[in-house]
Amino acid sequence: MANKRELKKDINNVLGDIIEEVYVWELDNPEKDNKSGEAIIDEAITSFDDFMARVNDRKVDNPSKHFKTIREDLEKTANSLVAKVNSL
Repeated sequence: MANKRELKKDINNVLGDIIEEVYVWELDNPEKDNKSGEAIIDEAITSFDDFMARVNDRKVDNPSKHFKTIREDLEKTANSLVAKVNSL
């Protein structure tokens, strides 16, 4: 199941990088309000939990299609979160 392992790593890396970028923004802008950054971090953590639950679901009929859908959803979520980080 190398595919499942790689997908978990991708989820962790992508969402972890987004959270790290928010922290960098907060350090670079200490005078600005951090509530919007914290909201992005909370959304990323919630997304991480949801993706991991979906990856670990053993009751899927077609694992290949299931993982492909998760990858597509991860890309959409990551793009949305990056847009939010860029608008800070």
